[in-house]
Amino acid sequence: MRFITKLLIMSLAVFLIATLMPGVEVRDMFSAVLVATVLILLNIFVKPLLVFLTLPITVFTLGLFLLVINATIILIASSLLKDGFQVDGFWVAMLFSVVLSMVTSLMEKAAEKTEKSQG
Repeated sequence: MRFITKLLIMSLAVFLIATLMPGVEVRDMFSAVLVATVLILLNIFVKPLLVFLTLPITVFTLGLFLLVINATIILIASSLLKDGFQVDGFWVAMLFSVVLSMVTSLMEKAAEKTEKSQG
């Protein structure tokens, strides 16, 4: 159940951000669900490998290099989903990843508060 909630929150966030942010295009809500699914899978399987391979750079930059890794994950998702999801470049991907992280975090906290108050 928790996975489905996270997927729906991320899908909604992707769709909303893409409609407001120039340089990011999502065709429809189904594409947003696909983007969210691919991003979750990439964050589970690819991101740990990238973090491990770039650990010295990440430590040297005090963790700021993780922003580059997140933008790379967004660009990989964009290249995998050419029809439904398009990002216009690295800097747009970086901004999208930062905004997506903030929005999903806020939405997940709101969902947790709602869940706690209901039961």
